[in-house]
Amino acid sequence: GRGRGQRRRRVEPVATIVEQRRIRSVALVGNPNSGKTTLFNALTGLRQKVGNYPGVTVEKKVGRMRLAEGELTVLDLPGAYSLHPRSPDEEITRDVLLDRLPDTPRPEAIVCVVDASNLERNLYLASQIMDLGLPLVIALNMTDVATHMGLEIDVAALEQELGLPVVPLVASRRQGLPELRQALERLDDLPAPARQWRMSDRMESAAQQMVASLQRNGHPDGGIALLEGLRLLGDEAGAIDDGEFPEEAQQLAEELRQDLTAAGEDPASAPAEARYDWLQQLCERTTRQGPTPITWTDRFDRVATHWFFGFALFIALMTAIFVSLFIIAVPPMNWLADGVNSLGELLRNTMPAGDLRSLLVDGVIAGVGAIVVFVPQIAILFLFIGLLEDSGYMARAAFIMDRLMSKVGLHGKSFIPLLSSFACAIPGIMATRTIENPRDRLVTILVAPLMSCSARIPVYTLLAMGFMPKVFVLGWLPLPALVIVGLYILGIVAAMAMAAIFKRTLLKGRAPIFLMELPPYKWPSLRTVLIQVADRTGQFLRRAGTVILAISIVLWFLLAYPRQPGATAAQQIEQSFAGRAGHLLEPVIKPLGFDWKIGIGLIGAFAAREVFVSTMATVYNVGSDDTEKQNLDLEAQLRAEIDPATGKPKYDWLLATSILVFFVLAMQCIATMAVVRRETNSWKWPLFQYSYMTGLAWMSSFIVYQGGRWLGF
Repeated sequence: GRGRGQRRRRVEPVATIVEQRRIRSVALVGNPNSGKTTLFNALTGLRQKVGNYPGVTVEKKVGRMRLAEGELTVLDLPGAYSLHPRSPDEEITRDVLLDRLPDTPRPEAIVCVVDASNLERNLYLASQIMDLGLPLVIALNMTDVATHMGLEIDVAALEQELGLPVVPLVASRRQGLPELRQALERLDDLPAPARQWRMSDRMESAAQQMVASLQRNGHPDGGIALLEGLRLLGDEAGAIDDGEFPEEAQQLAEELRQDLTAAGEDPASAPAEARYDWLQQLCERTTRQGPTPITWTDRFDRVATHWFFGFALFIALMTAIFVSLFIIAVPPMNWLADGVNSLGELLRNTMPAGDLRSLLVDGVIAGVGAIVVFVPQIAILFLFIGLLEDSGYMARAAFIMDRLMSKVGLHGKSFIPLLSSFACAIPGIMATRTIENPRDRLVTILVAPLMSCSARIPVYTLLAMGFMPKVFVLGWLPLPALVIVGLYILGIVAAMAMAAIFKRTLLKGRAPIFLMELPPYKWPSLRTVLIQVADRTGQFLRRAGTVILAISIVLWFLLAYPRQPGATAAQQIEQSFAGRAGHLLEPVIKPLGFDWKIGIGLIGAFAAREVFVSTMATVYNVGSDDTEKQNLDLEAQLRAEIDPATGKPKYDWLLATSILVFFVLAMQCIATMAVVRRETNSWKWPLFQYSYMTGLAWMSSFIVYQGGRWLGF
């Protein structure tokens, strides 16, 4: 219970006025799905930097916003329900606010983003932040959703009750931003918020004893000492025995816990019950619930969350997205390809023959250009995923996928990390931090790279568009596009199958009950989505301009040396350092239909999957004496490759399928392995992951290629 029958006590404010100074930094804090990131993007625009907190893979977003008198640094903290964390994301938020991270200064003020349609639950976090005594502004977001739900909030009354500025917002439409900026301008003059909730007298006495003990041992901040003292009293996550707190405080906490328990008090739940008791009364005084209308979103959810129609809708949306990649992206891809070819031809015709020309044309332009042409597809994929996320649909997708995932021992919380892996496995693996169960989190990490990430798109497009029959299914669906949809489905099926195996063998455990909040539907903020698209596409281009550029230069050297005087270009590349490495690998991959040139591509792709395309482009440009062939794009060069054993084209749909299946299932990304190592704090799991995925890829490609030959293809 929340002690609703208790008599309400009034607590007089005990905080003092904040020392007059110019506040230069503010943190955005809020529950997941409260619109915090949308607000961050609206305030900072493109003036933001994204990195990781040192030692962990939790994303760190810092931006700058202009005020009338200078600039303000804005830190977007990970979403949290409480300052008593249950996930690494929430731990970061707590540690920043409690000044535990030496690399991240404690913010000077807080903007707490509150979902107006879930006021009581969202204000729980705000009540904990109020205890810290920092200048605080409540950003009451999604007020339009609250209105549609029949909820009327008396903002003036809420502001008076809390003693804090409360700014109503609709961040997705940029409504209320001027008022929020005005509130931030006045942060210097705000008093520290007063603690307004209260526990029983016995609990209050115990809490004050803990505060005094912690302050004697290096916790001068009363707000921080109160939160830490309550954590010790409740022995949250074994706080008493983890050695984090002074011995005096740990001993006192144990003694007080025993006394409180003997008196019938529960020190673990009492603070939360007292907070919710105060919040319930606060909401009763400041809000009024009118009739709740049945909206179009309620009607749509009857379809979107239906066990059959919801799943069919999800499959239809995913198919439409991937088919559209080829309808919308083809013209800009062709323009980029023509531009890359023209640049290469210009340099070839104007520069004197020699190593420098070969390096620039056959190495840099051929390698990097082969990847850059796929930017339109990747940007469009990020755009569609961003629109679905910002609209609120992805939570429904997680809900319906829970039925499927529970069959393999996982639950719906694993769906969002797996879905994020379609963009890149690295943020997908990072997103597993929200999964409380360590075994479920590890299983999700192990299968996340089986989701077809955007780095595979260049490989998929090159081989599917180049070597699958150019026919239309049902008269309008291009077969190559359906093949790529099939590759995504193959990755999903493989991930589910491996998760089922792991949950029944190495990582046994029951699938936990899945509880999740379905955020309200809203029109996506195009500005927010475009910022995300620009950021993610920019990361891809930066990788093309750094990692792939460096690999292309190194690969050109490995293909061009050691020099073989009098040898043709084909003989030179075969006897080069890279050629010898490819021949060394060839016996292992020959049963899959791969030759030593593909072996070079696989070695290069270990740095990043898309490097396979740039590697093959460099191999075929350096290895050709025919100027006309050098000016062709990679697809045409592969089509021109002749198998010396048969005299027929080397690349056909069967070999292309074998390569595609291999790339769906193989772990060809050293960066992902590094992140898995950091997340699991061991090399055991990334090495195991690499071994099982490579073995699965080899066996599947072997079955496809040898089975196809046995059937006469």
